[in-house]
Amino acid sequence: MPQAFPATHRSLLALSTLALAMSAHAQNKLDTVVTTATRSPQKLSEVLADLTVITRADIERQAAASLADLLRNNGCAEMVRNGGAAGTTSLFLRGADTRHTLVLIDGVKVDSQATGGASWQGLPLSQIERVEVLKGPASAIYGSDAVGGVVQIFTRKGSGRTSADLGVSAGNLGTYKADAGLFGTVGIFDYALTGAFEGTDGFNATTPESTFSYIPDRDGHRKRQAMLRVGAQFSATQRAEALVMRSHTHGQYDGSRSRPLIDDISKQDADAARLAWTAQWTPDLQTQLSFGESRDRYETTPSPYLTETRVRNVALTGFYKITTGHQLNFTAERIEDKLDNSDVTAFRTRERDSAGLGYLLSLGRFDMQAHARHDRDSQFGDVDTGTLLAGFEVAPGLRVVGSVGNAFRAPTIYQQASPYGPLSLPGTKPLDAERGRNVEAGLKWASGDHEFSATAYRNRISNLINFGEAGACRPDSFGCYRNVAKARLQGLSLAAATHIASVNLRGTLDLQKPTNEADGKLLARRAKRLGTINADWALANWTLGAAVQASGARFDNATNTRKLGGYALLNLNAQVAVSREVKLQFNVDNVFNREYHTAYGYASAPMTALVSLRWTPQL
Repeated sequence: MPQAFPATHRSLLALSTLALAMSAHAQNKLDTVVTTATRSPQKLSEVLADLTVITRADIERQAAASLADLLRNNGCAEMVRNGGAAGTTSLFLRGADTRHTLVLIDGVKVDSQATGGASWQGLPLSQIERVEVLKGPASAIYGSDAVGGVVQIFTRKGSGRTSADLGVSAGNLGTYKADAGLFGTVGIFDYALTGAFEGTDGFNATTPESTFSYIPDRDGHRKRQAMLRVGAQFSATQRAEALVMRSHTHGQYDGSRSRPLIDDISKQDADAARLAWTAQWTPDLQTQLSFGESRDRYETTPSPYLTETRVRNVALTGFYKITTGHQLNFTAERIEDKLDNSDVTAFRTRERDSAGLGYLLSLGRFDMQAHARHDRDSQFGDVDTGTLLAGFEVAPGLRVVGSVGNAFRAPTIYQQASPYGPLSLPGTKPLDAERGRNVEAGLKWASGDHEFSATAYRNRISNLINFGEAGACRPDSFGCYRNVAKARLQGLSLAAATHIASVNLRGTLDLQKPTNEADGKLLARRAKRLGTINADWALANWTLGAAVQASGARFDNATNTRKLGGYALLNLNAQVAVSREVKLQFNVDNVFNREYHTAYGYASAPMTALVSLRWTPQL
């Protein structure tokens, strides 16, 4: 651990403050149409919630190792990972647990009913067109899981004349990547077909401090990804779409010191499929009927373990513009979860039926939104959620915003029905949902290419499910899952961006205190301070970039006795347009080869270098 970090961190915070004071933007995104904040189309400038958009250009320029790295690099969340990009990964949005972030791929829910939350290490990156990150509870719009926020992934879509996108990359640690895509339209049909594969020899995932699993070898991974998205525009008002996506990750990990000659392997499959029909019945009424299914499969060998989650949902969503400035949103949805796991015997499926309404009001300088939803779960009963948001323009380009609301996360099937769940014993009561209550207030300022936002929040989560000690709820020597904990997530999020001459500058700074309400201790692996700075320079046919990600010290355990040092990382990138269709790119991450840890006993990536060539011909 670098001992000089505190000074480095103070310098970073000073730079972040400077970036925020400049309040700048690389390119004006305020007219970008987004859907995640309300589940209906809105201009980014009209969104009252705390929303971040990551574009395809950002994805290509940063060449992140994974989706989780991309979100961390852009100040959206903290990341914790056990080793390399294929290792078990958690993301903490506003200090909330990883299971408290809802993940969607084109509206399809992605989840694991074994561990809770999305398996970030298995989600694809090459097929993504953009990512929308909504910070703050949104159960009144989306139902379960959206306690800390929502991450929605939008896949690439075909349009216009036929085009191709081909890329190859090579780097140190035996890293290689290749991806290809074909996009276009034929008559009323548009299509996008993409595929990608990558591999790396990696680095040793564990450190000597890992008393259980340290083995001095390199732990690499291989990934394969493919997607097909087809749309049919039958008329100006009727459109149908189909999506099929698959991602497979084959990763090495260190299983146990006692078996040093065995190569432990994890296999992660993430699949998603969707059918949707969007209809514009009148200029004021639009509906969308969709059916989606996702599958999360995780297997390890030679240590035998297999778990598979399937999530199906049918949804009717839409909006009706009552009159100018008044809009009614509506949702009717059914979600079915299924878990195949050898530990689960009490039940393997559950259903949730939901109905929701939203009212959007816009009267010049004043905006208001009200959302309400009712969910009926087949295992623990009914949950009602609601959110109220308001914004007022106090000066040209400057708005004061605020919101109050509640949220919930349904217990996983494993927590309920495994040998450690209450339903494995006759006559016991099911676990209740984890519940959050949130209040926040903020400022949003935008003028031309300049943006600044500040959001203060407090989210209190009750009924948190923890694993109880032996004897607390079972007659045998094992413990069990119980609703026993409470947490308080509070903090201040700052973000700004600008365009000055040929320089694009963006910065984020989060000051937070996620604590256990019972003892006031910090939640494990969450820092009080974290920030990012991203800068890009346009110079002739070159684009040069630099980025810094920093995190303060954290504790690896709930008792706050094992400390993880803070860190600051510098990443550099450069792009040059060789021709109109060919681009050469260089990326170096962790330039100073800093040694840092996000989880005790696990290493993080050393300095990595990557050279990429991309060809985008028009056919």
